[in-house]
Amino acid sequence: MRVISGQRKGYRLKGPKTTNIRPTEDRIKESMFNILGYIDEESLVLDLCAGTGSIGIEFLSRGAQKAYFVDRSRESIQCIKENLAHTKLEDKAEIIKSDAIKSIVNFGKAHMSFDYIFTDPPYKSAELINGIIENIWKWNILKKNGILIIEHEKSLIFDNLIYGLKRIDYREYKDKCLSFYTLVEN
Repeated sequence: MRVISGQRKGYRLKGPKTTNIRPTEDRIKESMFNILGYIDEESLVLDLCAGTGSIGIEFLSRGAQKAYFVDRSRESIQCIKENLAHTKLEDKAEIIKSDAIKSIVNFGKAHMSFDYIFTDPPYKSAELINGIIENIWKWNILKKNGILIIEHEKSLIFDNLIYGLKRIDYREYKDKCLSFYTLVEN
């Protein structure tokens, strides 16, 4: 696992010690960022169910202003801290040990919104993913032109329109998929 592009290109990242954390594979990460294209230096990023923090770190390496890393696992939080220290990106990051839904509600109450939200919840958790999507929309934490990216198993099918979010892209990688959503324009 490594940083693929940007200021920290080539930096190796620490992986999990257990099988509870499934880092996004480099080939999927590379494809995702090719789809996203240029990352504006004013971008705010939310890495939900962050695991190792590799996605948020990739956003920061590519120039994002700040990334928030949310995970409820003590092991993940430690891994994220170590990876941020290794890549010298701690000053552009905030780490939050919390449940995904609870953190979304807290961001909403603080009137915070993000340009990019990435989530890769534990597999076989359709209910959690649905709750994440519903609360992102309900608490209005995705900016007008922001993008929500969901990494999920292929067997989990999402509608093209969920709450006030519409799917703008979908990619399959063997048994994993990426679904990209943005707010429906009024």
